Amino acid sequence: MKICLIAEGCYPYVAGGVSSWIQMLVKGMPQHEFTIFTIGAEEKLRGQFKYEIPNNIAQIDEHFLDEFMNAKEKKATDIRITKRQKETFVQFLLGERIDWGVIFDMFRSDGNLSVNQFLISKDFLSIVEAICETKYAQTPFNDVFWTIRSMLLPILSIIKTKPPKADIYHCVSTGYAGIVGAKFKHDTGKPLIVTEHGIYTREREEEILKADWVDNYFKTTWIDFFTSISYGAYVAGDVITALFSNAKFLQIELGAPQEKCIVIPNGINTERFSNIEPLSEVKKEFVIGAVVRVVPIKDIKTMIYSFSIVKNEIKNAKLYIIGPYNENPDYYEECVELIESLECEGIEFVGRVNISEWLGKVDITLLTSVSEGQPFVILESLAARRPVVATDVGSCREMIEGTYDDYGESGIITPVMNPDMIAKAIIKLAKDRKLMIRMGEQGYQRTVRYYKEEVFLDEYENIYRRLHK
Repeated sequence: MKICLIAEGCYPYVAGGVSSWIQMLVKGMPQHEFTIFTIGAEEKLRGQFKYEIPNNIAQIDEHFLDEFMNAKEKKATDIRITKRQKETFVQFLLGERIDWGVIFDMFRSDGNLSVNQFLISKDFLSIVEAICETKYAQTPFNDVFWTIRSMLLPILSIIKTKPPKADIYHCVSTGYAGIVGAKFKHDTGKPLIVTEHGIYTREREEEILKADWVDNYFKTTWIDFFTSISYGAYVAGDVITALFSNAKFLQIELGAPQEKCIVIPNGINTERFSNIEPLSEVKKEFVIGAVVRVVPIKDIKTMIYSFSIVKNEIKNAKLYIIGPYNENPDYYEECVELIESLECEGIEFVGRVNISEWLGKVDITLLTSVSEGQPFVILESLAARRPVVATDVGSCREMIEGTYDDYGESGIITPVMNPDMIAKAIIKLAKDRKLMIRMGEQGYQRTVRYYKEEVFLDEYENIYRRLHK
């Protein structure tokens, strides 16, 4: 069977949870041939793979949004679109749910309509005028025009791409990847699976509300844009998977048909961690490991503030931040400066390492993210019998406290962006190694019961076979 995985902003360029998920899926299904259709932000990433590519990946089809933004414009031509096509674009840009088939048919991969020509046409100008009259009467027309143009150029360009040949298309997020998956299904008639690790729309909303690159009066437009393209993926999907129940309910709230939605948790190969020594009741140092990418969504600054409080009480505490720190160099430098300003000793940025080797060196793991899906690091920690302190995001509470079992707590859940509460949880474990050991064991039992890699692989194999006709 030929399966095309559609990935945005992750595999194989960025080490992280979604990329690890893709690598595990592909390696766990050597009987299938995979194509990876990648959507990256910048063309400079081309060929810069962070993963060893499995033998059953036949092709990596690379696409970058900045290539479309930098494309040369052609001279305006006399383009004419239908009334329905114009109305669909206006509805889309006003945040209404639309029939994406109208736009897909306009920008077929073998069609004659150029994206750049459309965006300098009189018809596009009339669409912008309609938006201004309805929503932006008091906003400079020039600002509206260029905002909408910059919004549409990459997405229309990417959906005009020719689909790779496949029996099944499987996008691993909504957003750009999801709408590309919907377009490929529209063009080929092949089935589509939509998998979300976090809720893409919610994550983009959080980013946009905080962003300084978007003027306040355009923030709702950008949020509506991402909501609409995610809805397009939900409607097109034959099967829509979430990692945990609350995420499934959010998908349905955002327009996913309930009958298509199922939950398939992440799985893990616990044997990778079988050689790690259990925690001992006596140890000279108290070591915290944070297996994260150093990016704002992981809220490393709150982690640093929390550890500075811990350090005042637990003098032998150390914090190893384990994961790549070159993804967002500016944020990394801000974190280093914060450590220096707090005069906080005992923090080290380790970089990307072999997690199964490093987890044996730590007593607990720490996660301070403001948004998550179902973090692999929690499963990895529990597989190594290390308890976790994590913020109450995604399925962290479900994984640590349990929903369907009575194994007991395997760590402590804290509020988001609350250094005092996070530090309190860490200190509680640091002062009670018996509690730490018990929580680690309880987490291990839950992980081997509910989060097995083979169960995860079987679930997707069954879906692939059911959809492949």
